[in-house]
Amino acid sequence: MSQIANTPVNDLLSGLDAEQRQAAETLRGPLCILAGAGTGKTRAITHRIAHGVHSGIYNPTSVLALTFTTRAASEMRTRLRQLGAAGVQARTFHAAALRQLQYFWPQAVGGALPNLVEHKAPIIAEAARRLRISSDRAMVRDLAAEVEWAKVSMHSPESYAKIVESREMPNGLAPVSMARIFQTYEELKDDRNVIDFEDVLLLTSAILEEDEKVAASVRAQYRHFVVDEYQDVSPLQQRLLDLWLGSRDELCVVGDASQTIYSFTGAKPDYLLNFATRFPQAKVVKLVRDYRSTPEIVSLANKVLATRRIETSVPDRFVTWPEPLELIAQRDHGPSPEFFEGTDDENEAEEVAQRIKQLINQGQDISEIAVLYRTNGQSQAFEQALTAHSIAYVMRGAERFFSRREVKEGMLALRAALGVSAQEENVSQLVRDVLSSHGYSANAPSGGTGAVRQRWESLSALVRLADELVAGKAAQGEQCTLHDIVRELEERAAIQHAPTLDGVTLASFHAAKGLEWDVVFLAGLSDGLVPITYAKDQAGYDEERRLLYVGITRARVRLYLSWSLARTPGGRAHRFPSRFLDGIKSAGQVSSRPQSPVKRREQKLTPAVCGTCGSFLTSAKERKLKRCASCPAAYDEALFESLRAWRSEVAKANSIPAFVIFTDATLMSIAEHRPTSEQALGKISGVGRSKLERYGQAVLELLAEHSG
Repeated sequence: MSQIANTPVNDLLSGLDAEQRQAAETLRGPLCILAGAGTGKTRAITHRIAHGVHSGIYNPTSVLALTFTTRAASEMRTRLRQLGAAGVQARTFHAAALRQLQYFWPQAVGGALPNLVEHKAPIIAEAARRLRISSDRAMVRDLAAEVEWAKVSMHSPESYAKIVESREMPNGLAPVSMARIFQTYEELKDDRNVIDFEDVLLLTSAILEEDEKVAASVRAQYRHFVVDEYQDVSPLQQRLLDLWLGSRDELCVVGDASQTIYSFTGAKPDYLLNFATRFPQAKVVKLVRDYRSTPEIVSLANKVLATRRIETSVPDRFVTWPEPLELIAQRDHGPSPEFFEGTDDENEAEEVAQRIKQLINQGQDISEIAVLYRTNGQSQAFEQALTAHSIAYVMRGAERFFSRREVKEGMLALRAALGVSAQEENVSQLVRDVLSSHGYSANAPSGGTGAVRQRWESLSALVRLADELVAGKAAQGEQCTLHDIVRELEERAAIQHAPTLDGVTLASFHAAKGLEWDVVFLAGLSDGLVPITYAKDQAGYDEERRLLYVGITRARVRLYLSWSLARTPGGRAHRFPSRFLDGIKSAGQVSSRPQSPVKRREQKLTPAVCGTCGSFLTSAKERKLKRCASCPAAYDEALFESLRAWRSEVAKANSIPAFVIFTDATLMSIAEHRPTSEQALGKISGVGRSKLERYGQAVLELLAEHSG
């Protein structure tokens, strides 16, 4: 047993801060940990589990820790091993469910479990062809995403057909066609006797619901549950979790509503937000001390969330999203975030590449630099710019590391060497010798990136992993063998836990969730990309704001935020910086560039005050109304109701949400100020030129009619 395993409990918890320790010492009953970005949530929950094991309250084999990525599960298992709690199961929802399904299927259903298909695309494409619906690769991906949403939201093809009209379909597809694709997809799977990843959760849930013996067996095995990233739980995952729990309440959940960025996949933060309602006796602990980022970066992250809210469709009712956790930086001060703009996408990518090259020349580790963007389609410009400067890069979210041909060949070669190698005193050199015949060399190949460079980088990652294992064993007074290295690689391949590659990381905001770097470039921050154009309501805008927040909080020391004014060189400069950057650029440095010919959106802001009591106005709604929410309304309520009725008719006629026309706050302001001309109406917050042109005359006529 390791030295840590024999460590007294007090020593085990001594390195935790007050809030982390409070969470770690709460071992029984429901516990909700609200953990902001970089606040050490993994440290808190692994020490909590280890504390429970060391104190004898937990049997390690009766604890199930659930995460959302294989990487997070692997990291949790490693930490638990180091803390002397090696028997604890740390798995993704799908991995835990699949293991149970494979074990219980023969006795609950009989026969062999159907084969699991990793990718829906081929079957989705065939379903579309059978229905004579043309589709390209991108559309097939969107169709697969819609099917996944339906299944994690627990819709069968029959129930989905009843609600599909309310969904926005991929590529303008008719709702009835999407419902038929879903139905045909399920039929094709049945014909081929295969299941997908969502079926793993659905079938496991069904067996637990229908077979009391199986449910009792699982509940006897697992008595304590920990769920990380609880804000990303889907209805289907929550259903399975409830079945695992039964009537018990030994549940610890960890999450942050401010990092909810997967609503489009069916994830719902409601389970996290309503946890204390479901379990009134639950203890709630907030982790707000940020150990990851400098105070400058933390301050910027806090400001981005400061004005976040969600507007409901219920008339006269505005609901504020739960107050975001305000992070408190624990690191020393660093450089201020830097903002800069490019004339076009190529110019912006070139600016990013030049700054990266300068940082590398100053000694910055290349693997600690990341360029993040909203959509994968934005990567090309950065790939070209980095290649032009001979800067290696790694695409995250592309082909899986262990699926690469050179990695498979390298692992086969190392496995083959087990039978012929008799000398293992220098196992690191042995790994180098074996992989050298497959393209590895001590020095990187010249010529920048490309297939040759990727092959070398993949093999170099295997070598570095071997060196790390050797060093780790040596630190414990043990000798590492080639068997140890091959076993580690096979275990990592099984759970897709890729090693760190040398190169600048290129990734979307979504793919960067859960990761961190010393230096982060947030690129392409233009309206239309952040927020994305298909964010059409307040909830969509708020999710985009949270996505930017996640991007900001990936940075430890240096943060760069950039945008471009045009898409192509010489193109019309019609873009603006993201609306989410309004009012926060003062938190950083703006690079000096020639004055843009485009009129800037940001203006010098002065504090708004209530016209009734003179108090400062703090919310967007109050600023629109130009008065405090508690001060009496000065508008005619009958006029306001008339405006709302008109808005409802227009919204229904155009099949759009009512608030897209005007929000309630804007209608209140119109009713209060009673403008008599288009010029006066245009000055009211929330109207704008396009809405004035579209609805201005109708509003003025309604106002005149009401006045008459």
